[in-house]
This record gives sequence, structure tokens and C-alpha cells, in this order.
Amino acid sequence: MTSAPPPEAIEAALDAQRRRVRELGPWFHNLHLPSGLQTLPEHPLGGDFPRFKWLQIAPHLPEDLRGWRVLDVGCNAGFYSFELARRGAQVLALDVDPHYLDQARWAAGEMGLAGRIDFRCAQVYDLAGEAGDFDLVWFMGVFYHLRYPLLALDLLARRTRRLMMFQTLTLPGDAVDGAPDCGIDERARLCAPGWPRMAFIEERLAGDPTNWWAPNAAAVEAMLRSSGLQIRARPGHEMWLCTPRADAQAARAMWQPQHDSIVGEGRPSPAR
Repeated sequence: MTSAPPPEAIEAALDAQRRRVRELGPWFHNLHLPSGLQTLPEHPLGGDFPRFKWLQIAPHLPEDLRGWRVLDVGCNAGFYSFELARRGAQVLALDVDPHYLDQARWAAGEMGLAGRIDFRCAQVYDLAGEAGDFDLVWFMGVFYHLRYPLLALDLLARRTRRLMMFQTLTLPGDAVDGAPDCGIDERARLCAPGWPRMAFIEERLAGDPTNWWAPNAAAVEAMLRSSGLQIRARPGHEMWLCTPRADAQAARAMWQPQHDSIVGEGRPSPAR
């Protein structure tokens, strides 16, 4: 029977882990490490971020994701990748920032999940040249940071086999009241509350120059539908769970050749 390590050895290991957390900072995800240590317990967004979002989403997902292939776009320090890997998924986690990938790879080792997650430095547009699809696409906290957001959504929707979890910063208001057509002399309707629209941010929002867009809820839902997705649930504020539409393949055929030939990014997506 193996004896427990002495208290001084446990404290020394915790001290080493605390030092490593400081070395890898600053953090944006508050990760709960197996030792009980947290990476950012006092989060500027308030609460235990992003755990409080996960607790809203988790009941809408299968408990058993064994055999599922998952894509986590803009994985940051890997919080969602870890939660999905714990449910049995094999995860491809992308981010453009090596700093966050260093955090994620280290944390994956601490959590014993390194074998279930492939962390890769890449942007969403790099998928244009790659084949394959995913059972679940995790697309949270990235859309509004992208210079070409609808292109990214189209690329990801095409690769979604079962589910997409989508989240974005939005304009205030939840009214959804678009129309299938509008006369050329009736454009005042485009300014009505609930018409799908997206504000463009030329300089910065909340001091962040990578915040490019703020769609309203109507625009989010219209873009999801136009990309071949069907909204199944809204787990929380600014979050949509989607499945591919049955007729999605025909809808995508109209834009696929053009979009697949365009890649590029204006600025890297920041933390989420």
C-alpha cells in the first residue's frame, strides 16, 4: 500500500505549480487545477469565468462524447476543450496566440488530458484548405473578433456534422423581426427594431481594437440560418446551439467555391 506524501512535499509541489501559473500569466480562463489551485479566481468579467457559461451549456450536450470529434475555435487556455475531453471527445483546439496555447498545453498535462486534445496554432480561415468535419464545432467568443466573420461561419457550418455551439457579443435587444424581402423604396424598414443588422467597429470597443462587429440577435439567427444551420436552443445570453439543416448541402453549394478560395485575417482573435 502506497503511503501518502508528507505535507512538506505536497506544499512544495503546490509552490512549484503556483510559480508556473505566474510564469504563464496573464490568464483569461480561470482553470480549476486538480490540486485545487485556480489560474484567475478574481476574473475581471466577474464570477468564475468561463465556468458559469459552461454550466448553462452543459445540460444541452450529451454526457457521453466518446467517439465524437470536436473542434474548439479560439481555445484560449483550453477550458472548454478540457470539459469536452472529460466527456470523452477527441478535440482539435485552435488559437492564433502562442501564449494561450502554452497555457493550454501545460494545463492539459496537469489535468491528465494531453492525449485527448491536439492544440494547434492556426486561425479559422486555415480550415478552408483542409478536408474533414467535426461532430461538434465550438465557436464561442470569436465571431466578433474576426475581420470576415460570415466567411468563418460558413467554413465552420460546412464542417459541422451534429452540433455547433455559437456565441458572440451582440447589440442590445432580443427582437427578431426580419422579413424575406424589402422593396428598394422601403429601405426605412431596415432601421426598424428587430431587422437583422450588425454594427461595424472601426477603432475599438471596450478599449479592444480586435472587436470588429456587434450583430443584433436577429442578425445572428439570420446568419446561422443562411449558413445552413438550424437553431435548437439558446442555453444563455448571446449563446445559440445549432444543428445542420437537412437542406444545408444545397444551400452551401451557392457560396462554397467562392469562399473556399479566400483566406486571411486582419488581426489575431484575442482571449475569450
